[in-house]
Amino acid sequence: MLSRTANNLFWLARYMERADNLARVIDVASRLASLPSAFAGKSNEWEGAVASASCRDEFFEVYKEATRENVIEFLVAHEANPNSIRACIDTARGNARAVRTAMTSEMWETINDVWLKMQNVKLKDIRDNKLNDFLSSIKEASLRFDGAANRTMLRTDHFYFERLGMFIERADNTARLLDVKYHVLLPVDEPVGGGLDYFQWTSLLRSVSALTSFHWIYRETVKPWLVADFLILRREQPRSLIAIYDSINQQLNMLAELYGRQGPSQRNARAIFANLQNAKIEDLFQNGLHEFISSFIVENNKVGKSLAEQYLL
Repeated sequence: MLSRTANNLFWLARYMERADNLARVIDVASRLASLPSAFAGKSNEWEGAVASASCRDEFFEVYKEATRENVIEFLVAHEANPNSIRACIDTARGNARAVRTAMTSEMWETINDVWLKMQNVKLKDIRDNKLNDFLSSIKEASLRFDGAANRTMLRTDHFYFERLGMFIERADNTARLLDVKYHVLLPVDEPVGGGLDYFQWTSLLRSVSALTSFHWIYRETVKPWLVADFLILRREQPRSLIAIYDSINQQLNMLAELYGRQGPSQRNARAIFANLQNAKIEDLFQNGLHEFISSFIVENNKVGKSLAEQYLL
């Protein structure tokens, strides 16, 4: 396969996953904003949304305050945000057009359909009364694309690069959501385990469609250390960091077998997976969850960089 084709498939999947994550971030902020003031506390859930989307500095270069209207506009379609939902869909479609022959028709139709719908999106309507419908359409498009790729692509290097893009982006998104909740979102004068803390952790689980499965595993109330354990170390949860890196290793091993050699990307991914296998949630909290997640984000980016240098350049 041409490295250009592999690169397009890799980033196509990353941008589709990123658009889905942004929709989930906005959905969580909207849910928290709708809580009664007795539960909402003094936190600014919309500023938390900007932090979750990793564009806080860029946002405050444009706006002075993180209000509902400003954050929705910036994360959905603002020209100053190169990673808005609209920009992600545009970039994903551009990558898809470049590799039409490497994709199935079902994948292309999903991307083209959501792109066409984005052209008719009016921010005023979204801000007023159509936010939930819009967010649902973005999440549905991501699910359709994921399902189309998984059910229709041949298990060749085309499929492996597409899956790797999705999984590396998903690992980054899950880690950042956890970090923002633990390190940024809860006000300093609010107790861990209090009412505000409970609703924020519950909203985090909702954002990754994991609230019901959380209760299937733990069968007790939502607690910070259990949520962190669930989204970091439980392999049953497909969005957990360990489950994602199990999948990343599988795809990289298939590429190594196909091309006849391994390289830095395989070694880096195996090291992350081994660390997660040996980790215990008690140790992560004792040593600092924020420090662990920050280190993970750096190492995850290193896997993406080494993969690009090994295969995509």
